[in-house]
Amino acid sequence: MADNSAHIARFGTHGVWGWFGKFSPDEARTIEELGYGTIWLGGSPKHLGPVRKVLDATEHITVATGIVNIWNTDAATIAGEYLELERDFPGRFYLGIGAGHPEATAEYEKPYDAVSRYLDVLDETQVPTERRVLAALGPRMLRLAAQRALGAHPYLTPPAHTQIAREQLGDHALLAPEHKVVLDTDPESARAVGRPPVDRPYLHLANYVSNLKRLGWTDADIADGGSDALIDALVAHGSAASVRTQVDAHLTAGADHVAVQVLGDGDPIAALAEIIRG
Repeated sequence: MADNSAHIARFGTHGVWGWFGKFSPDEARTIEELGYGTIWLGGSPKHLGPVRKVLDATEHITVATGIVNIWNTDAATIAGEYLELERDFPGRFYLGIGAGHPEATAEYEKPYDAVSRYLDVLDETQVPTERRVLAALGPRMLRLAAQRALGAHPYLTPPAHTQIAREQLGDHALLAPEHKVVLDTDPESARAVGRPPVDRPYLHLANYVSNLKRLGWTDADIADGGSDALIDALVAHGSAASVRTQVDAHLTAGADHVAVQVLGDGDPIAALAEIIRG
């Protein structure tokens, strides 16, 4: 088995997750200066232009997609863009890919097979296995992430899933879950911020709902925007120190890295500064 420890170390223990185009060049530089190891760019882009902007604005931070959707991006095209980024920013970009969810894609079928075919093209076009990360929730996709990528980037998962995912991946694959946070010590107002982006769309998407049910959450937990207990498991809230403790539960459960997504209307960079300082 390949020694991927140097690649895994590049991610650092904490990263920042945001939608493509969310972070300005100045914000990206500040995230790097704060000591975060990785900026994850989500939102299924068709091209990697936003990645280049973040890499241009920063000096050493790792940048990863979370994720490129296989249904709306041509594998050979993305591979070419990856190779251009690798030429211009050696060692800094990791290509996260995934199958998204069936409700958003008319062509969606057998995601495991489709991702495998996409990876075949990446193999043919010289995108190294250790520079690829897979969106993975269930056992088959997690095993694929260990076999044909550096590892897995689960989204919308509590630490209980991280523990299971580590068992599926084995000891030598990257495990880098995303976790949402709200800096607010009032539980009710924090849930008022955290519940809508969890409910819509994720509690109405089959792959996320199935994953939550595998973890023991019930139909009653998932209904009506999610029970308080479910929202609390998926969205850390409280003081910066409390949020940091909740996020770090993923590391205790076996993650190498956790990607923090700040919710709410406040300044996300200020929130990230508080969280990283603990």
